[in-house]
Amino acid sequence: MAIQDWSDEIIVADLEKDPDFTDELNTLAERLEKDPAKDVVLNFARVKFLNSSNISLLLKLRKRIIDNHHNLRLCGIPVQVWGVFLLTGLDSIFDVAEDTATALASLQMK
Repeated sequence: MAIQDWSDEIIVADLEKDPDFTDELNTLAERLEKDPAKDVVLNFARVKFLNSSNISLLLKLRKRIIDNHHNLRLCGIPVQVWGVFLLTGLDSIFDVAEDTATALASLQMK
């Protein structure tokens, strides 16, 4: 995964399919523990499926970001992964954008 500081306030992470997905989210969580003053964009374009462990990590990451008064945007979610979001109700929990540019624009306009 590429984790990039897009700006002083925003991190963009391009997620990969599992098993890398889990490692990438853990790396991002560790980074946010050291520097919590960041909004985060997670690009799901390469993710092919979600399992319960992935969902748990996403929810923990969301809580950490929100507890630090910052924002999390998910983007580029493929249709098969979006189905998991709909079935589990995650679509109503996470802020989702079509692509990275739209997610970044929404964070800059907050």
